[in-house]
Amino acid sequence: MTEIHEHDEKVIEGKESLSETLQQVIHLLGKHKLVEHVVHRQDMPNHDLVETLVHKQNLNVLQHKLDQLHPADVAYILESLPLDDRLMVWDLVKAERDGEILLEVSDAVRQTLIADMDSEELLAAAEQLDTDELADLAPDLPKDVLQDLLYSLDTQHRERLQSALSYPDDTVGSIMDFDIVTIRDDITLEVVLRYLRRLPKFPDHTDKLFVINRDDILQGVLPLKRIILNDPETKVGDIMSTDAVVFHPEDMADQAAMAFERYDLVTAPVVDNNRKLVGRITVDTVMDIIREEAEADMLSLAGLREEEDFFASIWKSVQNRWAWLAINLVTALVASRVIGLFEGSIERIVALAALMPIVAGIGGNSGNQTTTMIVRGLALGQISGYHMKSLLQKEMGVALLNGLIWGSVLGLIAFWLYHSAALGLVMMSAMTLNLLLAAIIGVTIPLVMNKLDRDPAVGSSVLITAITDSGGFMIFLGLATIFLL
Repeated sequence: MTEIHEHDEKVIEGKESLSETLQQVIHLLGKHKLVEHVVHRQDMPNHDLVETLVHKQNLNVLQHKLDQLHPADVAYILESLPLDDRLMVWDLVKAERDGEILLEVSDAVRQTLIADMDSEELLAAAEQLDTDELADLAPDLPKDVLQDLLYSLDTQHRERLQSALSYPDDTVGSIMDFDIVTIRDDITLEVVLRYLRRLPKFPDHTDKLFVINRDDILQGVLPLKRIILNDPETKVGDIMSTDAVVFHPEDMADQAAMAFERYDLVTAPVVDNNRKLVGRITVDTVMDIIREEAEADMLSLAGLREEEDFFASIWKSVQNRWAWLAINLVTALVASRVIGLFEGSIERIVALAALMPIVAGIGGNSGNQTTTMIVRGLALGQISGYHMKSLLQKEMGVALLNGLIWGSVLGLIAFWLYHSAALGLVMMSAMTLNLLLAAIIGVTIPLVMNKLDRDPAVGSSVLITAITDSGGFMIFLGLATIFLL
């Protein structure tokens, strides 16, 4: 238990340290602007020279601070600054670090940084990256820069980059790494060790070597720990693993990510249809996929189409948010017209106006709970349209029991407040029926969207809330009109 607490403290300290670094950068930027403003207003000899010296002195302090930071930390700072300050900090970053930082920032912020760079700067930044990293950056580069970049690569790297770009963004082929270490199965471990020592650079996240034949056909994998634990005279073929998890370039990236989690993988080979080794997937790439999927799901549930730059222009933010706001407007108008149908009932029994939001609100919450469970099951590949009947039965059973329990509680509260047994029964019935409606809609909408090859997370909560609100008003006011008036 102590070890867990110590680990948590280290994580928290790391977050606080990065936050403190951001505040220091903001402080240096504010100090720079203040000093420049004061010097600019001073009337002194050699004014321009003094202003230039002060400008350089302040920016040198900030540049020194940035040089000490990891590219991911610089990316975090850039994402946390308004556009003018962001571009000022970006200009201070050393040119040889541009490519690494561009890979770390979000897509929205990357666009603002690329827009501030000329073709030569972009080309210089891209040339510092490996082929798999170039494949991540290439879609955001201007076409002329991408063409110049392809011409600057040697034949092997150009073919690899073109191969990676030929696959859709959500496939294994678009994220695979070409930096791999291969060996033959007929050599000894001593030969393998001598070979590894001569390598100029060892690929990151390497936990196994890939065993191939003369035609580059994958024969198996050799974990590094087996090299250490076995006799140096042992042949690779005698101890290699032949049942390794392998992927194909056409496989879906999110499915590969789930396989990494399921089998505790660090790296895995990627082979073509003839089992020829073409690349590998690494755990750091998989972590990026998992994070991006989680962020995309959160944004989709809120009705946002893409990750938004906190400091984007007003028009850009409006474009990202307007679609589901328009749908909300339509559904709100529908709900208001449902209420309008029962204006007479509400005028005669004022209590209805106070109680009907409760029925609608509880129904929306219950529907969103159901939808969240279904979307999670779809994302994990554990459920499909085949399970709709059993899921409906189960969720309707849960809704019925919750409706009877909490509907009875609400009915008793309504009876206590308004001294009307009939109103209490209407409340209990309306609550139960609306929870049943929420269960049906909560199961059906994600499964139908998935069947239509649409993202089930996109706007599901918006639709669920809209339907349960309108349905809740209709059920409650309808029952009240029938049994109370």
